[in-house]
Amino acid sequence: MLYTISIGLLAAAFGGAGLFNLLGTRATQASFVRWGYPAWWCRVTGGVEIAIPILVVLPATRWIGLIIGVVIVAAAIVTVLRHHDFSHLVPLSLFAALLAAAALVS
Repeated sequence: MLYTISIGLLAAAFGGAGLFNLLGTRATQASFVRWGYPAWWCRVTGGVEIAIPILVVLPATRWIGLIIGVVIVAAAIVTVLRHHDFSHLVPLSLFAALLAAAALVS
């Protein structure tokens, strides 16, 4: 049961974040530009974040999805730390915890 919950929460979190980034609102694009990325990079990030839940829910590709998730979250943490945008650390910490929980139960 813990296995199903952790994978489900992780998939929902990355799916929601991916959808949010794929929509690429002006505020989202402005954040990416402020961090030194092109405005359209939010859509690339969103596409990768949408792929993660698909990979994670399939047992054969679960570890690939978890590794990609760790890379995305690590890159985001480095970015917000480098730009002193600490308000983003709370949600990123949640993503890191979800990734750790899913890895531990897998």
